[in-house]
Amino acid sequence: MQGGSSGIGYGLKYQARCISDVKADTDHTSFITGTLSLKEENEVHLIRVSSGGTELICEGLFSHPNEIWDLASCPFDQRIFSTVYSSGESYGAAIWQIPELYGELNSPQLERITSLDAHVGKIKCILWWPSGRHDKLISIDEETLFLWSLDCSKKTAQVQSKESVGMLHNLSGGAWDPHDVNAVAATYESAIQVWDLRTMKKTNSIERGHVRNIDYNPKKKHILVTAEDESGINIWDLRKPKVPIQELPGHTHWTWAVKCNPEYDQLILSAGTDSNVNLWLASPSSSDDFTSESLVDSPTRRLNPLLNSYSDYEDSVYGLAWSAREPWIFASLSYDGRVVVETVKPFLSRK
Repeated sequence: MQGGSSGIGYGLKYQARCISDVKADTDHTSFITGTLSLKEENEVHLIRVSSGGTELICEGLFSHPNEIWDLASCPFDQRIFSTVYSSGESYGAAIWQIPELYGELNSPQLERITSLDAHVGKIKCILWWPSGRHDKLISIDEETLFLWSLDCSKKTAQVQSKESVGMLHNLSGGAWDPHDVNAVAATYESAIQVWDLRTMKKTNSIERGHVRNIDYNPKKKHILVTAEDESGINIWDLRKPKVPIQELPGHTHWTWAVKCNPEYDQLILSAGTDSNVNLWLASPSSSDDFTSESLVDSPTRRLNPLLNSYSDYEDSVYGLAWSAREPWIFASLSYDGRVVVETVKPFLSRK
């Protein structure tokens, strides 16, 4: 099944980079995405998979004032999400709320709950508390990591703590450890640093250059996956950070994004500037690590970790999101504004 696509598509009006699973929507498999146009009025699209799984339906279409460079759905309220945006000259970050009766309004407007105004540098991303309802979130710019306390009812966000990495380093992104909520991994130009949010001190590091994206394995402690320019995809055990426990080939050009499946601990998605999305089966590194029994596994598959390559794109693919509600479904977003939703069910064995 290499190279083909059986996915369902949806087109945005403008270029785009960001897509997020709406984890808090337990009734539908839905995603939220936003556009990246410098001159036009940008848009946020709330889309869901139809009950039959045959089409993508636009549930809501909202205007957004600036280019959207990062977008993340609130994990406990399906109407709340965050964006990092740019006017072309400066960057900002805000928390938004979709109006309650948006489906019945002619031109529903997003409500800005609050802005994250403490940043001076170029903002890279916003990270929500990784599990359950909580008032904490993180924002990262090129020089500083901020921990915020968000109060949606009062429409305020206050800085709880912050730490600057100084002028010698440039932060480029991060991921919040779902197994240890006091730990956040941040990417630099030459390393990955793990920070303890209680002390705002570094506790661990991986010396690695040109890391584009990172993701924690939500099913296995200590496991971090990285997307890298030159060496593809690497899987790390943070207890042994000097060398990766597995290397995957990645893409023929830059590997831009990686996402670990929320349920099947060996499945990893990657996206790249070669206009492909790849589905990987990571090897069990030891008896106490990857233990999923619900995946297709064979001697051939163990030798070739690439399960499938989805090539139904005409531009670089920057956005990836697994569905938490139906973890065999994922959405991808190419730079030309094309959303494709696929199922990986053919690669899951029947119990």
